[in-house]
Amino acid sequence: MSPVFLPGPELSRALYTDAVAPLLSDGPPHAAALVGPGSEVLGLDTERSTDHGWGPRLQLFLPDPDDRRRVLDLLDEGLPDRVHGWPTRFTPAKDDPGTWLLDPDGRHRVEVRDLGEWLAERLGFDPRTDAATADWLSAPTQRFAEVVGGAVFHDGHGELTRVRRRLEWYPDDVWRYVLACQWLRVSQEEPFPGRCAEAGDRLGARVVAARLARDLMRLALLLSRRYPPYSKWLGSAFSRMPEAEALTPALSRALDADTAALAEACSLLAAWQNRTGLAEPLDPAPRPFHGRPWPVLDAARFTRALLDRISDPQLAGRPPVGAVDQFVDSTDALSRPEVFRSLSP
Repeated sequence: MSPVFLPGPELSRALYTDAVAPLLSDGPPHAAALVGPGSEVLGLDTERSTDHGWGPRLQLFLPDPDDRRRVLDLLDEGLPDRVHGWPTRFTPAKDDPGTWLLDPDGRHRVEVRDLGEWLAERLGFDPRTDAATADWLSAPTQRFAEVVGGAVFHDGHGELTRVRRRLEWYPDDVWRYVLACQWLRVSQEEPFPGRCAEAGDRLGARVVAARLARDLMRLALLLSRRYPPYSKWLGSAFSRMPEAEALTPALSRALDADTAALAEACSLLAAWQNRTGLAEPLDPAPRPFHGRPWPVLDAARFTRALLDRISDPQLAGRPPVGAVDQFVDSTDALSRPEVFRSLSP
């Protein structure tokens, strides 16, 4: 009989409080957290998640390498076999590199790391110093979500908490720039579903409408100051926003290349941007596109309004392509810091 399912952060908290913390009671100051990759870090794990990569695990951050070695020895010797009925040890999947499976005879997944090294591996930079504009734009939003999500169980130095607060959201001008570039993506394709449908290309119209719906969902998350996760969890994260209740009907109809519904969703988001005060308010009503019989927002107006309010000299004259995952859509590129750091203009 399988143990009772617990959301990952709860299980990892129990691992720390019941099993790890007692071993470190006389040890060096440290931080303990569940951060990084994994559906549980985004608060989206379910019983299905338990089949791989999920279980009692966490990170311990200590700056001194000698302390890290001593702590690893303590964990190897003293970590119990189970927490809340779940094995505390894992084994690598034979045919799936990088995947871990629960296995009582395996090894634990309490990572004992230096915080700066771990942050550089995830983001490509160490945000404990002031992050430059280029740093904010070169890291995918999924990576930021992995650092600020999850849970912190203990923070003896307070350093991890300070980093998470610093990365909680973009600086205002970076936020304006990212929003401006997201509106530009919408503006470049918003007339296409109507034209495709008029030409008899219903499949093409739906494909473009789906691209636009995805961009509008990401735009909604950006407006709500939430880092959009990667595609598997985009809809789940979107659905948790209070504003999703008003947007979802229009976006759902838009997927059938309903141009009026697409314009309605754009209009709702335009009104939302007006309420942020980030740029000059503009008329959010849809309008004809060159006199053709389908409405558009003319989203580029909102791009210009946001760019006009930016004062950061590092953003002046920068091509309006946005953060790295606004112009790159390769999983391999966005999962490797040495690649995504090299791509920002």
